[in-house]
Amino acid sequence: MSWIHFFILVPILFSVFIPILYKIFPRIHTGWFVLSIPIVLFIYFLQQVPSVMNQEPVLHTLSWISSLGIDFSVYLDGLGLLFSLIITGIGSLVILYSIYYMSKEREALHNFYVYLMLFMSSMLGVVLSDNVIVLYVFWEITSISSFLLIAYWYQRKGSRYGAQKSMLITIFGGLSMLAGFLLLSIVTDTFSIQAMIGMREEIFHHSLFLPAMLLILLGAFTKSAQFPFHIWLPDAMEAPTPISAYLHSATMVKAGIYLVARFTPIFGGATEWMWAVSICGLVTLFWGSFLAVKQTDLKALLAYSTVSQLGMIMSLLGVGSMALYPGTEEASILLSTAILAALFHLINHATFKGSLFMIVGIIDLETGTRDIRRLGGLMSIMPISFTITVIGGLSMAGLPPFNGFLSKEMFFTGMLNAAESIGSWTTLFPYVAWLASVFTFVYSLIIILKTFAGSYQPEKLDKKPAEPPVGMLIPPIILASFVVVFFFFPNTLSYTVLEPAMQSILPFLLNTGEQFHVHITAFHGWNMELLMTIGVVLFGTILFFTLKKWSAIYDHLPEKLNINDLYNAGLSGMEKFSSKIIDLHMTGYVRDYLVYLFTFVIVLIGSSALHFQVFSFHFQGNGPIEIYEIVLVVVMVLAALYVILSTSRVMAVIAVGAVGYMLSLFFVILRAPDLALTQLVVETITTTLFALCLIYLPKLKKEISRVRVKVTNLLIAIGVGLIFTLIGLSVQGHRLLPPISHYFEDAYELAGAKNMVNAILVDFRGYDTMFEVIVLLIAGLGVFTLIKLRPTSREEKE
Repeated sequence: MSWIHFFILVPILFSVFIPILYKIFPRIHTGWFVLSIPIVLFIYFLQQVPSVMNQEPVLHTLSWISSLGIDFSVYLDGLGLLFSLIITGIGSLVILYSIYYMSKEREALHNFYVYLMLFMSSMLGVVLSDNVIVLYVFWEITSISSFLLIAYWYQRKGSRYGAQKSMLITIFGGLSMLAGFLLLSIVTDTFSIQAMIGMREEIFHHSLFLPAMLLILLGAFTKSAQFPFHIWLPDAMEAPTPISAYLHSATMVKAGIYLVARFTPIFGGATEWMWAVSICGLVTLFWGSFLAVKQTDLKALLAYSTVSQLGMIMSLLGVGSMALYPGTEEASILLSTAILAALFHLINHATFKGSLFMIVGIIDLETGTRDIRRLGGLMSIMPISFTITVIGGLSMAGLPPFNGFLSKEMFFTGMLNAAESIGSWTTLFPYVAWLASVFTFVYSLIIILKTFAGSYQPEKLDKKPAEPPVGMLIPPIILASFVVVFFFFPNTLSYTVLEPAMQSILPFLLNTGEQFHVHITAFHGWNMELLMTIGVVLFGTILFFTLKKWSAIYDHLPEKLNINDLYNAGLSGMEKFSSKIIDLHMTGYVRDYLVYLFTFVIVLIGSSALHFQVFSFHFQGNGPIEIYEIVLVVVMVLAALYVILSTSRVMAVIAVGAVGYMLSLFFVILRAPDLALTQLVVETITTTLFALCLIYLPKLKKEISRVRVKVTNLLIAIGVGLIFTLIGLSVQGHRLLPPISHYFEDAYELAGAKNMVNAILVDFRGYDTMFEVIVLLIAGLGVFTLIKLRPTSREEKE
């Protein structure tokens, strides 16, 4: 195992000790022990920056299921490094924030941090795995761990509902993504992403290209809350605020972004990929920003703003993927700026949105509410929180001097370049981008002004507000500082992180000699992008101050087309349908279940045997059949028929025993005294047990004695018997391998046993026999315990 394998798994390994630390040190907040893990990981990944800058990606393989081509291969390039730094860096700040947010007296902190460490490991596994099957395993672990984190306050109905919705939607997408991976592996005969990238042309011209692409995109869209799968993200806000700041602004929702970026070298340049990713992203961008404006809960507003910002990044990746289209060099360079904008905004969004989520958590703790209608006038009471909110809110709005302004300008540039270079319907992209940015500006002002400006309403608050402890303010202050620093010094990221990440996404463009160097500046002159920004500010300001006059438009949205209602109705419909199906076949009668099983066996095995023509018989080597053997068979058949036709349980049990005893006589005739003795003992015991149980069995219902029921029983019995008899006779004449009995004939030489049957049971399959005995022991202990725990007459009365 390499060091990078170890560091990916460190959070999971450390989570084993968290409950122990929680118990041993009850007076110390468990978060202080956990904080060291993401800090160490962040430092480790920072040390990898020089090698990645020099285009020296790290590749290590750990053997797992090599026979199937599934190995834990880790590939650390620019793209993986970018996401790893975000996961560990934001993770460190979130854990520091959680130490002050999560009370050690009231919260089960050991559960919280175990889930968080599990999530951190799984996210690192997603962004660093080169094997698609391993990537899928980590992908689903993120869904499971996020389910546990969202449902952390499981006492709340909203938490359970939000966790269930997120898991159902993301796991559905994950299974679709797995199908897409398998299709790609069929085309390329490999599970390695880098090997698939090397076979790009073969994938492009294969008939499975489009199905694989759509299935993989389905996984990405569900994870990154793209329209119409965005509905899980607002409900996931029921999680504690540290979880919202980590999962739903910086990491988990970015997994879908990562997937699209990682597979762009394979699918990029295809018009289907570009249109699917770009249109889905732009629709999500507009719809998320439009719905965010009407929210009155601050976390809900941030949730829809996150949906909107993710759509923006997704649309940029879609547009930028056309840089790999075989066209002019100038067009490729222009379109590649959209990829740069997506990566830059990925970082910027993590900084300003993470700080905003943390401030909302502070407001909730200090005032007892997140309802904008009850807030206002907090500017002078919470000046530090207000300052951080202004920095994060204006960055999200795309104003200088904050990093969001730079990436938003680059977003406009990417859309304008798409309209110029691609043409067709992409000419509408800049208009959609501008309109969505207007709503983004409006909800950014709502967060800032409606929370901190206006009149102070102490009578509507549950607590007297004040600034939180300094330790709780440190993480959002650090993130807000990065928002400003990245504006004035954006190229500290350009050469260290952004260029290597672009080289990972556009390797073919770079391999053709079209080297480009990322250089970001705050001002490019009076161009169209700046004019669009001025228009956003002017029009957005007007919409904000006239919000009451036009917000009634939300009341006229068609309720029947509400995606949340459609989801709830679909889930309810599936539950009702499944209940009807279950009620139809789960009758409570063992007989009915046996009818289903045996009918299935008859149909499946019988039809398969007929289809493949396996029934053929060879009786040349068989011995003669004696008259007494025929008599025994006739007696067994009559006894079996009597079991079916009998209306008395006692007589039926006796008839079953008669069948067993006749079988033991066959063992005697065929010179197998051990089997005969075993059969006699087992048959005697089971017959006795049946007889003892008769007094506890309910009376036979009249339905059991109906002719229809008896005929069904007879037909099924004949069918099963006939099928297995024919199979037995067919197998007898078609021996593919030498009989194993020849090996056991040397039992004395091999095991020193004079009895072959005993040698088989004790020596040749000793482990099997041992485990069978253990099963019987466990069953006996269970029966003994049930007998001992049988309630007394007094307990039964109570």
